[in-house]
Amino acid sequence: MSLLIAGSIATDHLMGYAGKFSDSLVVEQLDKISLSFLVDDLEIRRGGVAANMCFGLGRLGLNPVLVGSAGEDFADYRSWLERHGVNCSHVRISETRHTARFVCTTDPTGAQIASFYPGAMSEARLMELGPIVDRVGAPTYVLIGADDPDGMLRHTQECRQRGYPFIADPSQQLAFSGGELIRDLVDGAAILFSNEYESHLIEQKTGWSAEEILSRVGTQVTTLGAQGVRVSRVGEPDIVLPAAKNVTAVEPTGVGDAFRSGFLAAVTWGVDHERAAQVGCVLAAYVVETVGTQEYTFTRDQFLGRLEESYGPEAAKDIEPHLALVR
Repeated sequence: MSLLIAGSIATDHLMGYAGKFSDSLVVEQLDKISLSFLVDDLEIRRGGVAANMCFGLGRLGLNPVLVGSAGEDFADYRSWLERHGVNCSHVRISETRHTARFVCTTDPTGAQIASFYPGAMSEARLMELGPIVDRVGAPTYVLIGADDPDGMLRHTQECRQRGYPFIADPSQQLAFSGGELIRDLVDGAAILFSNEYESHLIEQKTGWSAEEILSRVGTQVTTLGAQGVRVSRVGEPDIVLPAAKNVTAVEPTGVGDAFRSGFLAAVTWGVDHERAAQVGCVLAAYVVETVGTQEYTFTRDQFLGRLEESYGPEAAKDIEPHLALVR
């Protein structure tokens, strides 16, 4: 059995400007704008939802299969992921485009000037899951995360046709997608991931009520930020859990991806949804305390200690046998 994680692969170039952008704007000349800013620092971070999730799964001892499209500049990133247990053998390498890139400059007021280059991500629509499954084995799940919209739709339709259990996680693409596409991406999913805002956006754009959405998926997992998570299932009471305890928040980027990694790892181990949500919350805590989506570290004992501190000794006892391969 295998875990296929389909979605974006990207790098983030984050810069800081000491002045204020507003001081350089001439309102009467905005139609002729031409600006250049001398920045004080540059951070290059690995990113992309699929790569982030694969990294988290690898840290917990699994060997997920990354399904996405990147450019020839992916070599260093590939090496990093493979060293952390990720199977990158099926990443499509574009012959003409660079890996997707987010370039953002932020001033002290929090104002940002940013660009996103999809690049090779646009070629995800050319990928087929069947040949990958032939090599790695029948998937436990195929998670379909934010990516090229046509690629997301192709992967979802192929999962239905071939009978692969799939997880819908449209996240950032919800704002740019119409109701018909969202309905196609969600209907029939074994699990639907979203945050609370995204769950309302799905309702608004699909025209489905919360109850109808739940009836169309096996399980709906809704992250609630600092308030934790809610797991909903048809005919069963919701599981509502607080976030992990004693978290020192530094930077939130990638926290949702880490939660999904922990939840999916635990479901793959065969534990119940409550324990899966607890594992997800603990992994998410490590990310929010770190600058960067893949810079966190922990040992097996540290992870279990934090799990016990937040959710009790029984939670740690149930998860301990599954952490033998923590990287």
